[in-house]
Amino acid sequence: MNISKLLLLFLCPLLLAFAAHKFYVSVTQVEYYAPDQAIQITSRVFIDDLEKALLERYDVELLLGTPEEVDDADDFIDRYLNSKFLVRVNGVPTAFYFLGKKVDNDILILFLEIPNISLDGLKSIEIQNEVLMDVYEEQKNIVHFRFGDLKKSFVLLREKNSGMLNF
Repeated sequence: MNISKLLLLFLCPLLLAFAAHKFYVSVTQVEYYAPDQAIQITSRVFIDDLEKALLERYDVELLLGTPEEVDDADDFIDRYLNSKFLVRVNGVPTAFYFLGKKVDNDILILFLEIPNISLDGLKSIEIQNEVLMDVYEEQKNIVHFRFGDLKKSFVLLREKNSGMLNF
């Protein structure tokens, strides 16, 4: 057997193992929108991952992003987010509003907002993001903060599930 066949024999299983592995990640952007005096949050998650979490938690198949999507799908998403996503402004838990969602291929973009936030009184904002961590042990939630010139990013894991931006 020549060396190229041997190399191919050993590399194929290794390459297939990497191809079969799925990444479990979400990306969340947190920004201050001055004209509305609001904190706007945009989160991107894989549709199939979110559907699995909602199926396990609420025992409902939502068929997100399809013509057969369940009518109250947004209600289930809102409930899930409120149980797994926490915002603290100046150390105080702060309610957010789920505004809606948009499908982009296999990604679901979720839109949240916290209204009536004055930048003058803002000392800190903390995001605790446990979305999908109850389903996937390897889940990573990336959070990008952008408030004017202040920018900071965090990779959140089960062991460290929150990040804070101080002003």
